Amino acid sequence: MRILTVHSDFIEFEPKKKALKAAEEIEKKLKRVEECLVVFSSVEKGDEDHFENVAEKAVIEVESITEQLGIKNVVLYPWVHISNTPSRPDVALRVLKIMEASLKEKGFTITRAPFGWYKAFNIKCKGHPLSELSRSIIADGVLVKKADGSQIESEALKAEEESKHEFFIMDPDGTLTPVKEYKFGNNKKLEKFAKYETDKLRASETPPPHALLMRKLALVDYEPGSDAGNFRWYPKGWMVKYLIEEFVKNKTIEYGGMPIESPIMYSYTHPAIEKYMHRFPARQYMLKSGTDNYFLRFAACFGQFLMSADAIMSYNNLPIKLFEMSHYSFRREQRGELAALRRLRTFTMPDMHTIAKDLKSAQKYFREQFDLSMETLDAFELEYESAFRSQKDFFEKNKKWFQEMVKARNKPALIETYEKMYAYFICKFEFNFVDNQNKASALSTVQIDIENAERFDISYIDKNNEPQRPLILHTSISGAIERIVYAILEKAYTEQIQGKAPMFPVWLSPTQVRLLPVNEDFISHCKKLAKKFQKENIRIDIDDRSERVGKKIRAAEKEWIPYIIVVGEKELESKNYNVRVREEERKEIPMTEKELIKRIKLEVKGLPYVPLTLPMLMSLRPIFSQVN
Repeated sequence: MRILTVHSDFIEFEPKKKALKAAEEIEKKLKRVEECLVVFSSVEKGDEDHFENVAEKAVIEVESITEQLGIKNVVLYPWVHISNTPSRPDVALRVLKIMEASLKEKGFTITRAPFGWYKAFNIKCKGHPLSELSRSIIADGVLVKKADGSQIESEALKAEEESKHEFFIMDPDGTLTPVKEYKFGNNKKLEKFAKYETDKLRASETPPPHALLMRKLALVDYEPGSDAGNFRWYPKGWMVKYLIEEFVKNKTIEYGGMPIESPIMYSYTHPAIEKYMHRFPARQYMLKSGTDNYFLRFAACFGQFLMSADAIMSYNNLPIKLFEMSHYSFRREQRGELAALRRLRTFTMPDMHTIAKDLKSAQKYFREQFDLSMETLDAFELEYESAFRSQKDFFEKNKKWFQEMVKARNKPALIETYEKMYAYFICKFEFNFVDNQNKASALSTVQIDIENAERFDISYIDKNNEPQRPLILHTSISGAIERIVYAILEKAYTEQIQGKAPMFPVWLSPTQVRLLPVNEDFISHCKKLAKKFQKENIRIDIDDRSERVGKKIRAAEKEWIPYIIVVGEKELESKNYNVRVREEERKEIPMTEKELIKRIKLEVKGLPYVPLTLPMLMSLRPIFSQVN
């Protein structure tokens, strides 16, 4: 959509003759409006699939301009001739009516010139720097415009749909069976995953179970002040998310990833980026700055590729592994597919790219990172299903290599092959979590990229002093951090309906130990005891509220506290505590403070730590989430 705005002393217009058979029925008379912003507009052909979004964005532009001018009087004037690729008349009229209604709701005085008429008009422009402005409105989720002005989405999205896909199950012994013929037996999760992949039903009719859990535990919540799919993280949720990030970051750096940081916003007009956008099957957020169109990154690829292109690299330097914990990455997923933390629009992606000399070395690093991903997800105590996706000819030539990885997990895996490459990778693997709605979400992934070294002009110098194109591995050993939280909560819900006590791994528990003084006389002792645990890097808090012990226990249970200790006269004298252990079906196990400290230290050994993120005394804590 194109708009031209004129800050005017006045505009007067008079309908003369119908330009369209479907012109609005009006009274033909002269209309004059004083002191106004005139918005000449032409809805374009490429807007037809996104007309509501285009109208919303046009309203935002008008609001922005009128705010600078300090006026509330607006004339909407359809003028098809400011575009050479106009939309259908019915679409253009709907856009104008949406704009009219929306601006009226916002307190504007709106005059709309009649649609479908030749009109005579007279206008007096004020002539200051903001009196004449033009804008090109592009819908969210649309990548670029063609030369004819029509708008297109990622070519990869279309190519993925058009390419012929086949699905198989590979057993650990290497046997390959078409999905429809495979006997899943006890592999129920794999069966659900295979059905999810072949049916391609992504939308959720009801919120997933973890959506309620994340709010009841006061971890994370929807943010009504932002776009759908963006969330607010409360102190406990921030801590869980931070610890997961630290674990993944440390593991990646230990493997050799060199940490960097790159921008979150890139220009469509950069030639390499524009081409890459069409090889990545995702929809993007767009924004305008000056005369250029930008998008918010969906991964750290762009910054790492541009950095690599500028670097001087020798074959002796390879492999080179660049890593970023990308705060944040953005994908404008379709609204019907959004499902709390499973599928969202803004997320944290641990993103590593490995520059490899050739295919043989790329396959070696691929296997290393496959094993590293297994170690990572096992630390979160998650179950997951393997999927390998490959261009068909590549799969046939490298079948033994795929068989070795399936054998390493000793679990059958989904194999997807496709005739035509629809994106930049020749093959990839994913570890997928299957949730309580039988939906699957990719966590860990590695992809072998055979295109972007050429596209971004990345090269290394070989032993003959000649430049060579490398291959690039795209890797996230965990997947999006938010998805790990989602998977942990979904797993906990499964345990809950099975009659087990749901819980976080102890190292991720916001509070690891809670002390429950039987009355206020024992609060001071609890504080002394808490200091001993704090010195050992154990998160401990005290329920000092004036509540019955039974109610305090129930409150701690609702928060999934791993270790709960009631402190009274008996415990004070004996220095022995009956510790309520959640992992052992809430049994009370006698322990000294040293024994409990030793037990927790063993459980969290080698894992990241952060202190308590809320006041130690519960009486001092605000209530962030009121969902019970």
